[in-house]
Amino acid sequence: MDSIAKMRDDNFHAKTYARFPLVIKSGKGSLVYDENGKEYIDLSSGIAVNTFGVADDEWVKAVTKQLGQLQHMSNLFYTEPVAALAEKLCKKVNMQRAFFCNSGAEANECAIKAARKYSQDKYSKERYKIITLVNSFHGRTMATLTATGQDVFHKDFTPMLDGFYYAEAGNLEQVENFIKNGDTAAIMFEIVQGEGGVMPLNKDFVAALDNIAKQNDILLICDEVQCGNGRCGTYFAYEQYGIKPDIVTTAKGLGGGLPIGATLFGEKTKDVLVPSSHGSTFGGNPVCAAAALNVVDRIDENLLNEVIKKGNYIKETLCGKEGIKSVSGLGLMLGLETEKPAAEIVQKCRENGVIVITAKTKVRLLPPLNIPWELLQKAVDVIIDACK
Repeated sequence: MDSIAKMRDDNFHAKTYARFPLVIKSGKGSLVYDENGKEYIDLSSGIAVNTFGVADDEWVKAVTKQLGQLQHMSNLFYTEPVAALAEKLCKKVNMQRAFFCNSGAEANECAIKAARKYSQDKYSKERYKIITLVNSFHGRTMATLTATGQDVFHKDFTPMLDGFYYAEAGNLEQVENFIKNGDTAAIMFEIVQGEGGVMPLNKDFVAALDNIAKQNDILLICDEVQCGNGRCGTYFAYEQYGIKPDIVTTAKGLGGGLPIGATLFGEKTKDVLVPSSHGSTFGGNPVCAAAALNVVDRIDENLLNEVIKKGNYIKETLCGKEGIKSVSGLGLMLGLETEKPAAEIVQKCRENGVIVITAKTKVRLLPPLNIPWELLQKAVDVIIDACK
């Protein structure tokens, strides 16, 4: 019999999600429970959002404290949590300024606007195009949807906006040919293409993009919405590639479960945005900022080392197992290419108390960064059985 929540949702919510037939009612840490009390090990983290799992005690305490002081104030005023978060994030990754919004798509919108303004201020209005990569995903607003290099996301919303080139990942010649047109403002990419199948970019290719950008005074924008905030074993995934982007975007795991996104600006771009050039009513909400402060403070070297160890354990354990063709990704952002359809693996895991999700044709794993070893090992065993 369908639950009341499911029936209400089916009747009244927009049909934007192909939901699993499961009503999640509560959770603690890496465990969640459905309305019937069945327990699941959650290897999805709300799609890389619940950095420390569900109802983490320290996180709840930080959020609750701020909620009792000030839940919202317009950006016409200063608030302590926002100021502290901006400083902490910038110092964490050696950037200069931060703009706060509510989501990854909005963070990427801000980056696109800033890139256009940088080129317009310094060069001309004709230099406004952004090079993104085939198989990328940057959001669902019209600009970030257009930036996304996947036709499947475009087909129902044409015409797409002007201003974007798409190069195949690894195809440097394509990138160089676009730049020869003289109208490129920036190159935008994810270090790990999450929605594109959890595919890390080639390090030599990224280094070449960095070099081309510097030679042509083209901005380098790194989309760390999903792969950032410790997910890949460094605070931002680009740190493993030896580059320094001009703009970095992030969201998802930054708030640990509350909606907050950030666009970080380096030395070259720190003063591009000025009063009235951009804004967000809820961006930098004090409660969300307090949540993010708690997350940023706790992503230290010890945790990052654990992320790497756990990611390596998953890879080493699953690689070569029956029904598993390959394992891709970095840290605790992994994709499994399986012989059986990914949807079948997801269902079998769910039936046996483990929540995993998909990325294109792959099974995607995004556990909380602090998932206990015993739960991780138990979940991996369930995945192995599901793939046989």
